Amino acid sequence: MTRNEIDKKYKWDMTAVFASDDEFLTEAKSVETEINGFDRFADEMIGSAEGLLSAVGTLTAIHRRLEKLADYASRSFDVDKTDNAKQALDGRVEDLYNKLGEHSSFFGGKILEIGKEKFESWAKELPGLEDYRRTIEERLRYAPHTLGESEEKLLSTLSASRGGCANAYSILTDSDMKFGKIRGEDGRYTELTDSNFVVFLMSSDRRVRKAAFDKMYGTLGSFKNTIATIMNGFVKEQVAWAKARNYPSAMEASVFRDDVPVDICNNLIDTVEENLGVLYRYYDLKRRMLGLSKIHLYDLYPSIVADCDRKYEYDEAVPMVLEALAPLGKDYTDTLKNGYESGWVDVYPSPGKRGGAYSGGAYDTAPYMLLNYNGTFDDVSTLAHESGHSMHSYYSCKNNSFQNSGYTIFVAEVPSTVNELLLANDRLAKATDKKEKLFILNQLLEVFKGTLFRQTMFAKFEKVLYSLCESGETLTADLLCEKYYEIAKKYFGKGVVVDKAIACEWMRIPHFYYNFYVYKYATCISAAAAVVKHIEREGDAYVDKYKAFLSCGSSKSPLDSLMVAGIDLRSPEVVKDAISLFSDLLDRFEAVLAE
Repeated sequence: MTRNEIDKKYKWDMTAVFASDDEFLTEAKSVETEINGFDRFADEMIGSAEGLLSAVGTLTAIHRRLEKLADYASRSFDVDKTDNAKQALDGRVEDLYNKLGEHSSFFGGKILEIGKEKFESWAKELPGLEDYRRTIEERLRYAPHTLGESEEKLLSTLSASRGGCANAYSILTDSDMKFGKIRGEDGRYTELTDSNFVVFLMSSDRRVRKAAFDKMYGTLGSFKNTIATIMNGFVKEQVAWAKARNYPSAMEASVFRDDVPVDICNNLIDTVEENLGVLYRYYDLKRRMLGLSKIHLYDLYPSIVADCDRKYEYDEAVPMVLEALAPLGKDYTDTLKNGYESGWVDVYPSPGKRGGAYSGGAYDTAPYMLLNYNGTFDDVSTLAHESGHSMHSYYSCKNNSFQNSGYTIFVAEVPSTVNELLLANDRLAKATDKKEKLFILNQLLEVFKGTLFRQTMFAKFEKVLYSLCESGETLTADLLCEKYYEIAKKYFGKGVVVDKAIACEWMRIPHFYYNFYVYKYATCISAAAAVVKHIEREGDAYVDKYKAFLSCGSSKSPLDSLMVAGIDLRSPEVVKDAISLFSDLLDRFEAVLAE
């Protein structure tokens, strides 16, 4: 359907944020004036408690207004990427953020100049500063990594040029690179793209799977030197910025932003690699279910439970999700139901609309969700997943001031994955057909395989390539392929034929340009599994703790927020328990299969 053909109840209405683009532009102009005048606080904020309160209050207010502008622009552009006018609005916001960075570059340094002792004295003198304690303390936390005023201004100016490598990679792989055509099961030829690659790998026809696998990685391999040069430039950039700010490594710089120790990532990798046997067992199950004497990497995607994935209308999916989330309490499901009915979700795909799914929104808007709903069970699960994000935002904003309402990526995937697991458990409990039970169990197994094990494998590669760069190595195509292939062989095991072409897989993973992002998926699914286990065992008493976690925002550090829900990610036991759950699901699958 075109966007005009979709009923308005399935679309966002951005007039709830700004009545028109003209109103948006008027607000943008007003915010720009505030930004241009922020330099006046450079001296004022260090002279008195009142000056500091005025500065931090003004900066917070600017960020709040900018966030609302950004939400309107990005949401409007995402529903039609061909709309140049909306793209211009998006660019306007980006320019404002860059301008704010330049005009407020002194702020962190001035906070350090004030120091903790003086801040505590001023906070007693002027209680209003307590509202910004977390903001100030977070700035003070960066003391070892904050430079002088002129250096900070220079880095702020240079920051606008960062991201060139990531952008070049995106343009090359998304727009310029062509992968040729694949003859599908029906005999028709279709252009292979990164978007439909996995669809071909899920084909029941092994010829189709192998053809897609060979063509994807063969094409990437023909660009390996260019992509390796881009990757080398990106990693060097991250390493240089980390060094400029006095971090021991780029990895330390990345996890510092999340306020977590580097041991969290290292423990994850170590724990998963000590327990890869259960993953090998799953791959062997897939081999047997597919009737293969040897299983190749291109055989790992097709469903081992065929002909069960029926269509679910969106209006059918909504009550399914709400029913599955009932253990989280009536206030949770009532709020979510009202959100579904009041335009939180942009449901259906349309020409020009951004692909995939996400939850967005700002402090002063609804926690909007973008879907591209097509009626599969995966789409139902995606609705539950994004609803978890949106309800996390809802509780965080409801229970905190703007400056304390944000939360980091480190905890963001926990509520979304909790919802996915609750949905799967609910459908499994209600399933009466053996095939449906196997299908849902296999869906859960695939979630853990793809999120816990696969993302940890990516994290291991990321750790290796940064270590190579920081030791003075140039990241050539041959070196990157060699290291990736070594890691792949370890994670797939001897029971899988690890085709040589997989050495090029690192070239199609955009998350390697997010700088130590992927490991958080694995830690989050581990934490989510622990949350669901607590809910099943303790019921409403634990749900209150979980909602307290959802309400933390940034009032606590990420690890301390999780501790509110009784989850200690400092302990390897959380990851071990998630791996044990994966093993239990595998046992249940084989037990149902034997019935």
